[in-house]
This record gives sequence, structure tokens and C-alpha cells, in this order.
Amino acid sequence: MLFKSIGDLIPFYGLYSLLFADHGLSTGQISSLFAIWSTTAFLLEVPSGAWADTVSRRALLILSGVLLTGGFALWTLAPTYLGFALGFVLWGTAGALVSGTFEALLYDDLVARGEQGAYARILGYTRAASETAIVVGIVAGTPLYLWGGYALIGWSSVGFAALHTVIAMSLPSAPKAVSAVDVDELEEVAGEGDSFLSTGHGAAGVGSSAMSREAVSACDHALSTGFHGQLSGPSGPVTGSGPFDRYLSMLKTGVAEAIRVRAVRNGVFLGALLFGITAFDEYFALLAESVGVATAVVPLLVGLTVLGSLVGSVLAGRTERMSARTMAIAVGIGAILFLGGAMIAGLAAHRSSAVYVLTTLGFTAIGISYGIVYNAGVVAGARLQDAIEGQARATVTSVSGLLGEVVSLAVFAFAALATLWWSMPTILALLGATMLPIALLTPSWLPPRAAESADQK
Repeated sequence: MLFKSIGDLIPFYGLYSLLFADHGLSTGQISSLFAIWSTTAFLLEVPSGAWADTVSRRALLILSGVLLTGGFALWTLAPTYLGFALGFVLWGTAGALVSGTFEALLYDDLVARGEQGAYARILGYTRAASETAIVVGIVAGTPLYLWGGYALIGWSSVGFAALHTVIAMSLPSAPKAVSAVDVDELEEVAGEGDSFLSTGHGAAGVGSSAMSREAVSACDHALSTGFHGQLSGPSGPVTGSGPFDRYLSMLKTGVAEAIRVRAVRNGVFLGALLFGITAFDEYFALLAESVGVATAVVPLLVGLTVLGSLVGSVLAGRTERMSARTMAIAVGIGAILFLGGAMIAGLAAHRSSAVYVLTTLGFTAIGISYGIVYNAGVVAGARLQDAIEGQARATVTSVSGLLGEVVSLAVFAFAALATLWWSMPTILALLGATMLPIALLTPSWLPPRAAESADQK
């Protein structure tokens, strides 16, 4: 949790949209920067996931921190369109390296401890720690801006990103969880015997055999060093003896599982939609500024929305058992709250005497909606992890992340074009309305809970 929280303790979060605007960029140019960011993550999402399934996941998280630090340093030293664009390339690369990798590392560590059933709760707490840090970082943007302007905000962000990198070095190097079939194959190749296996719930799927810590370690060693042989996955055998062969095998296996296994495929799509649509949060600061809110107050309003996601994360352990129908209703309510909140905030542009009252009400409604969607995303992510049965866990998770980036790109493209005709409140209201069709898809796309899967088997 410390790794994730320090990584999001970034004062830039609440003001970087205004940083771009105050350096002469139009809304269209700002949207193009967001598109560069998302495109970078899009191109690297799945390849980085396969990389995480091939090499040390902890090493990739360390590299991610280095790139993040470099990106914020570029913004601070070269506040131009080119500097911002290059910074987003570094940030997008860093995000791609983390996406899927951290979740897989967490799940594998819990499997090694025999506590994979706690994944949703712990992921929720981890996300909550992250959101808490975001709130603190955003709110800190107000005094930092008043004391030292964007320069102080920039160097503070660089410092926290560097600390985040140092903390990554202390993360556990958890063995990769694989299915019982994979363990049998590895034992046959390595000649380790039958002592590694015990019965119970499988590391990668409900109803399969669990592995002892020794078995997990042996499997991790095999995956890391490359036994000359075959590993079986849900899409067929995975072959390869060299590092590049193993990388391609993981990539093929993970993508195949994400496409061919129905429960996994549905989870991938739903997670992508719930993640991608939240790209609207990049415009919260611009919404506040467009209706007349002072720059120093903008972080406080944006902080309200992050509080919503914080609460949603904390409650994930309690809502993980929700039915698909309940989640669908919740997301639908979130859509209505978001749409209403954006329009209420928009009224402030025409009522100067009530700017802060209206924006507070509007951003509170948006924050509640954001929390609902965030909670649904955590639950959907946990269900996806339970549905994955192969060894390419990070790759499968990254496929969902890649599709989420596609949705994000669509959001950025829509916002860039829509500014030609509509105001920022109207644009955000329309984006919020897109959550309604997502709610309709939820009942058929949310993977079943682990217990439900066991009953079906």
C-alpha cells in the first residue's frame, strides 16, 4: 500500500490541466496531450504485461518509477507543448509497466500465502491508500501553488515520484501463480517429484489444486530461467527455450485466454469500460475553471471527486459479493448523479454570486458517482483475477488495460471535438451519460464470484 500511495502523492494531479492552459495551450491541444498519454499506454499495455510474465515484476515496477520521475522533471524543466508531450510519453510508459504487473504481483503473493480470497479486499484497501494520497497531493496543490507556483508543485511531484521508486525496491518478489496442470508439467521437466502438490483451491482457478510455497517457488524458477519443454495454458501448450521465445509464448497465451475463455473475455471488456470511462476525470479541473472558480480553489473541488473514489475503494471488500444486477443498478445511479452534477456545476457560470455553492454541490454529486464506478471497477477486477486460469496473468490483465486505453482515447477525442460546439459542463454531462449503456451490459459481462464458479463446476 505504501508503494501505491506514495506513487500517487503527486501535487501535479490537481493542476496539470491548468498548467497546460496557463502556458498557452487550447482545450484541443490539451486533449491531444491526453491522447498521446493514452496512446503510449495503449501501445505498450499488452507487451509490458507479457514482459511482466517473463521477467521480474518488481524490476518493472522500479523501472516504472524511474520513468515517472523523469516525466514530471521534464514538465518542470521544459513547460512547452513538446516538453509536456514527452513527459506524457514517459508517464504513459510508466503506467503501462505498472498496469497488470502490480495486480498480478499482489495476487501471486496472496496465492503464495494461501490467502487469494482476500484479493478484492486488499486491492480495495490498496486503491483506497492510492486515492487518499491523491487527495492529499491535490489538496496540497493549493498551498504549494500559493507559495511557489507551478515550479514548487513540479519539484514536489518529482520528489515523491523518486521516493516511490525507492519503495519499489523493497517490494516482495512473489512467485508466479500457475495452475495445477502447469505444476505437473514443470515437475515432469524438472524432476521435482510429487511432493510439491497439495489439494485445495487452485492458485489460478477455483476447484484446481493449490500449491505449497515450495511448488510455487519451483514454478517461478522454471518460468524465470526457461525449462526446455512446454507449459500448458488454457489456449494450448506454451513453448520456448530462450527469453524472447518465452516472452512470445506468454504474450500468445495471455491474449488467447483473454479472447477465448468466455468469463475472462467478459471480465476484460467490462473492466476496460469501467476503467476507460473514468478518463473524464482529466477534465474536472477545466470544468471548475470554466465556471469561474479561482485556480487556488480548483484542487479542493477536484479533491471532492477523489474522496468519492477513495470511499468506493474502501468499500470494495464489502461489495465484492454484490450480484451483477446490483452492480448494474449502482452504475446506472452513478450515471444519473454524474450527469446531474456536471449540469449543476455548469449553472455556476451564470450565477457568479453562487459559484462556490453550486460547484461544491455539483462536484459532490460527481464524486459520489465516481466512487460508485470506481468500486464497480475494483470488484470487476477481482472477479477477472479469479477467472484467469493460465500463467500469463499480467498479460490478460493488460489486455483489459489496453482496451481501457481505447475507451480513454475515445473520451479524449470526443472532448477535443465537442469543445467546438459545447461548453465543458455539457461535454462532461454527455460523458457521464455513457455510463448508462455500461450499466446495461454489466449483468451479462460481470464474471461470477469464485464460489459461484465452484458451484457451476
